[in-house]
Amino acid sequence: MKKVRLLITLCLFTSVSAIAQYQISGKITEPNGDPIPFASIYIKNTSKGVSANADGVYKLTADKGTVVLIFKAIGFKTFERKIEVNTNVTANQVLTTESYTLAGVTIRSDAEDPAFEIMRKAIRERKKHLNEVSAFSAEVYIKGLQKLVGAPKKFLGIDIQKSLELDSSRKGILYLSESQSFFSFQRPNKIKEEMVSSKVSGRNNAFSYNKASDMIINFYENLLLEGSGLSSRSFVSPIADNALFYYNYKLLGTTEENGSTINKIQVIPRRKNDPAFRGVVYIADDSWRLMGTNVFLTEDAGINFVDTLNISQEFNKVENTYLPSNMKFQFKGHFFDFKFEGYYVSIFNNYNIHPNFPKKYFTAEILKITKAVNKKDSLYWANSRPIPLSEEEKKDYRKKDSVGLLKTTKRYLDSVENVNNKFNLGKFIIGGHNFNNRYAKRYVHLDGLVRAISFNTVEGISLKYGLTYSKTLEEERNFSIRPQIRYGISNKIFTANLTGVYLYNRQKRASITASFGSSIEDLNPYGTMSLRSNAINTLLFETNLAKFYKKEFATIATARELADGLQGSLSVNYAKNFTLQNTNSFSIRDVKDREFTSNNPFTPTVETPLFPTHSSFNINAALSYTIGQRYTTTPYAKRYEESRYPRFLLNYRKGFKDVLGSDVDYDFLSFEVYQERIRTGLVGYTSFVIGTGKFLNNNALFYPDRKHFRGNNSTVFPPNLRKFRYLDFYQYSTNRHYIELHLEHNFAGFILNKVPLLRKLKLEEIVGFNYLNQPDKRNYKEFYFGVERFGFGLSYGYAFDGRKNVDQGFRIAYSLGL
Repeated sequence: MKKVRLLITLCLFTSVSAIAQYQISGKITEPNGDPIPFASIYIKNTSKGVSANADGVYKLTADKGTVVLIFKAIGFKTFERKIEVNTNVTANQVLTTESYTLAGVTIRSDAEDPAFEIMRKAIRERKKHLNEVSAFSAEVYIKGLQKLVGAPKKFLGIDIQKSLELDSSRKGILYLSESQSFFSFQRPNKIKEEMVSSKVSGRNNAFSYNKASDMIINFYENLLLEGSGLSSRSFVSPIADNALFYYNYKLLGTTEENGSTINKIQVIPRRKNDPAFRGVVYIADDSWRLMGTNVFLTEDAGINFVDTLNISQEFNKVENTYLPSNMKFQFKGHFFDFKFEGYYVSIFNNYNIHPNFPKKYFTAEILKITKAVNKKDSLYWANSRPIPLSEEEKKDYRKKDSVGLLKTTKRYLDSVENVNNKFNLGKFIIGGHNFNNRYAKRYVHLDGLVRAISFNTVEGISLKYGLTYSKTLEEERNFSIRPQIRYGISNKIFTANLTGVYLYNRQKRASITASFGSSIEDLNPYGTMSLRSNAINTLLFETNLAKFYKKEFATIATARELADGLQGSLSVNYAKNFTLQNTNSFSIRDVKDREFTSNNPFTPTVETPLFPTHSSFNINAALSYTIGQRYTTTPYAKRYEESRYPRFLLNYRKGFKDVLGSDVDYDFLSFEVYQERIRTGLVGYTSFVIGTGKFLNNNALFYPDRKHFRGNNSTVFPPNLRKFRYLDFYQYSTNRHYIELHLEHNFAGFILNKVPLLRKLKLEEIVGFNYLNQPDKRNYKEFYFGVERFGFGLSYGYAFDGRKNVDQGFRIAYSLGL
């Protein structure tokens, strides 16, 4: 009975406590009635606050009693207002434009603007303010919105209004999401975040991947937006140590705020195309700290994907320091006839700058998203979001959430798939065809015929065709089965194989793969070129670069994450290998002084067997470890971040003699270190690979089991950091030892950005070096230089065998999967 009374008492106490919370709401406007979007509203002497929405409307909760609200917006005078809270309160607020005066400041035409001295002082204090807070925790709310504000009626034959669910003027929201999380930070770069709630318009079971760490841009750092994807280079902060080389400054005026003098300073890039911001920063006298920013990056600064990016920050006092409270990224851009814009805004609340983090609190997991985060109902969001929805956003949620529920029903999915699964011959020939049952999560893909047909001198016209069946199970586990056949019309060889993959734990990247059958394979297992590219070279240029053999095989493999950043794999492989010969010499063009070579790369003028028919049984084990690997955990999977540190790969392969009739006997050990996109600030990034290996035993070893390299005999090739640009595909595969090095630096436009006619192309300069040393190819070197953009590149290089120049010429890199 006592327990019952206690429970009733607790419930009553909880109810009374809930009733004591009231809502303060209103609209923030200019004197003329125009709304002030994204203004900040804080309860004085706390770090609890909210933001107005795009229409200037705000809502916050407060305890019963007297509270003082602080209304802030960049460019407007801060206003404090005392409010008595004993019921829900409507408190509209008008903010007047901040008046910044130059009273008492005389600026002669031949004198330096006073802003320079203010900024010098701010630069001298930069490190102090950067390290002022060594750790903190906070509650974070993020809202993201992307929308089309203009679009063509049709694009590539697709009705844009219908396919993107736009209004009659072809405008509308494409993406709307909200998230709340608890965020922790410790210098220099330790972060930990746990998402509390998540909502994505029209996708009731989806998670937003908003991260608080992505919203933090700290202008006390010298370089900003490294690795953001906006550009291959970084951008210089207006208060960086070397900022005076990149910026001019102009004092626009001063004002008084809470007893402090705030300087409004315009920042102007010294050169139009410098990696610098333009806009306004606010600096406090005496402390010389940032009090706010409202700056822009434009195409002139070298950003990609958007035309303009606006970054604005407001700072709130936390004890004796100031921390960002409201951060907003707004962007605009265009793509063909599509015009888009959007924003991401974040609110940081309830700062704790004296957190007592336990040992091992920070791990490789930087963001945790659990199953419960997207289960919050509309009442929860109405009471907890610190930025009210605008009318446009409310409409989008109502429309897309109801449609989203409909789209998960069996009746809707069946009706859609009755249309989509209808066979179309033209579509099937070009891209293949899908038969999907999304309700049952079963999918079948038939390969397209265009990619299935190719030509080479071994098979003549060949047909390589397959289909893939996949099924998604509970907890995002899935399996797929792929049967595939191949037939050469000229050599009349038919092969068929079956491959199955079972991904049984996505969080651990754990899978089992099994395959068996027969196939036609490239002599270089890394692949020399695609079947289509080889067919083009063969038919049009009378150059048969790819060489093939036949194998009958069975393989079983498994892979799994063993620890954070450590991945292990093991495979058991059996193969019976057969050499092949050319059987067709047809070409569309007869190129003067050129003839097809044999299928043996070592005897190009005569067909001889490269190796005898033999069997091979081997086991291959590999360990991959990435230093500092960080990831986001979702309910059933991990999303890995690009590491700032190298990755190591250790591989051991052993061939067993007399097992299942195997003819091989060898042991091969290799080790590799590599890292891509090592940031070098304003001069781009560097990537490298260093690999070495040795056959500890090569008592019985045939060509397919050698160590092969990624060579290239073609002018046009797919880019790959490990790929040599002038090395023969097959000649230098080794059965002994080797060392190889690949190094490339991308200057990210550092040079060409200074050339007026070229800077508009946003080309990125590259220089590279490849090196190979093995018993049959000592001190082979390649040097190249060129330009690239979005995976396409043109370079010129030289190849040296020792000191002898053995090749040179242009290379064209592409990423079309030809």
